Amino acid sequence: MANINSWWSALTSAEQVFWLIAIPFTLIFIIQLLMTIIGVSSDHGLDNFGDSDMNVDSDAGIGFQFISLKNFIAFFTIFGWTGLACLDGGLGIGLSVFISIIAGLIMMVIMASLFYFMGKLTESGNFKINSAIGHTGTVYLRIPAAKSGVGKIQINVSGLKTLDAVTNHTEDIKSGSLIKVVDVNEGNILVVEPL
Repeated sequence: MANINSWWSALTSAEQVFWLIAIPFTLIFIIQLLMTIIGVSSDHGLDNFGDSDMNVDSDAGIGFQFISLKNFIAFFTIFGWTGLACLDGGLGIGLSVFISIIAGLIMMVIMASLFYFMGKLTESGNFKINSAIGHTGTVYLRIPAAKSGVGKIQINVSGLKTLDAVTNHTEDIKSGSLIKVVDVNEGNILVVEPL
């Protein structure tokens, strides 16, 4: 313990900040990666975080989503480690922060592209939207109450799909909530209810 305290006190303030960013976000990133591998969604808890004009939706599969919880975690993971590497390489604080931001943004683009193309790989040309009825999933983007707007859900039907959804429920259904698909409306948008 004394070794850790002496190591920590020997660091500059900038190095301490980068370590405080790198370590927790790396742990979260690893947990998120493991959850993705075993098929558990981890994009919970940030209502409308990915609700952005930067999303380009596809009919099925996972759309290109630059702003998402996964990308947010990836950004800060790379930001922290890049900052530490830059400071260790003798660069100043300003240049280290700038390079770290660029590296984090590049990582966000890579992550968004990976999930987009993975979604395209799992798409089935014969996917029938009605086959989702009766299945359960999780809310990816908040679903407004009483069909007042469209949200998104993630559901595993012929592979993981991120699909548009509405609800008749009298309250919004928040991101991360469990839902059940009860119908498909005329616009091929799923009608869901909270579990």
